Amino acid sequence: MIRHIVLTRFKPETSQETISGIYSGLSALAEKLPGAGGFTGGRSESPEQIERGYMHGFIIDFDSWDALQNYAANDEHKALGGQLVANAVGGIDGILVLDLDV
Repeated sequence: MIRHIVLTRFKPETSQETISGIYSGLSALAEKLPGAGGFTGGRSESPEQIERGYMHGFIIDFDSWDALQNYAANDEHKALGGQLVANAVGGIDGILVLDLDV
């Protein structure tokens, strides 16, 4: 299984409604793509408070690297990713992505 982890530093002016809309879209996409699922996302509530500005994140689990590649190539994913980049501090510089083979 591949665990896709995305952390975002959203611009201060990005509304919770905008963030929720992006995450809802990603969750719906994960549910309809073969080999994808288990979307979990939201704002950090860590008692350690060492997020360094990356206050939001999400995880999607994929059955295989091919399933992750299909997600990455999907037009709906690209549109939602564009919204994520547009609302992140510094664009792509405000986003961290990790893919773990678990």
